[in-house]
Order: sequence, then structure tokens, then C-alpha cells
Amino acid sequence: MTIAAVTDRTPALMAQLVAVWEGSVRATHDFLTEDEIQAIKTYVPQALAAVEHLVVAYDAADQPVAFMGCHDQQLEMLFVAPSQRGQGLGKQLLTVAMQQYQVTQLVVNEQNPQARGFYEHCGFHVVRRSELDEQGQPYPILVMARASV
Repeated sequence: MTIAAVTDRTPALMAQLVAVWEGSVRATHDFLTEDEIQAIKTYVPQALAAVEHLVVAYDAADQPVAFMGCHDQQLEMLFVAPSQRGQGLGKQLLTVAMQQYQVTQLVVNEQNPQARGFYEHCGFHVVRRSELDEQGQPYPILVMARASV
């Protein structure tokens, strides 16, 4: 397994990351309908292109299997392919985010208790709740923070 910051966001890589995103969302976001997943999927490439720091985990075949993005000390995204869940990749990426990019805050869907539990296990705690997500949709979100070190 290799974890590396992305310097060249090629269309091929972006397509691979969208596939990782979709697999991860289908495995963890059971509150979303098929139509909602397809609608959100349309702006994932833009989010990948816009995030300041994009870090990807590659398997032995050099295929992306997880990724995270952060900006201004906030984790903007962290997704792990279903086949790789539970193997420590999320924790490795979050550690990179905290150590290399000084991430101290993130947002998680309230309806994704596995993610909330993961972040709490990693030292984050809820500091604020919103009834709407960042796109103004009715999916409550939790802002989580951790003390900077």
C-alpha cells in the first residue's frame, strides 16, 4: 500500500476516485436514495479538483482504493473502497491529514454512525450540529473537532 499526495489530477485518476467515492457511499450512506447518489456524484469531480490537498492510497496494483482531501485544517473528504474497509486505511489517511496538514476539524453526516464512531475513536468530538448539509439538503451534519497538538 502506498499513500501519496496527488500532484497531477488527471481525468483518469479523477474517474477512479469517483468510483471509490461511489463504492464507499453505497457501503456507508444507506440514508441516500439512488437518485440522490447519482445527483451528488455529478459534483464529486468538482470537489476533487477544488480541494487544496488530495491524498490517495494505492493498492499493490497501483489502483486507488482510498482518498482524503483537506483544506485550511479541515478534512473535507475521506472515502475508502468497500473492499478495503476495516484494514486501517482510513486511520492512516486521517493521520496524514492531522500530521501533515494540521487538520483539527471535519464534518460528518449524523446518519452515518460508523463514521462518527471512527472519528470519535480518533480523538474528535462533536462541537456543532446542523439540520442541513453543506449543499443545503436535509441531511443533518455534525461538525467535529480535535484539540490541535
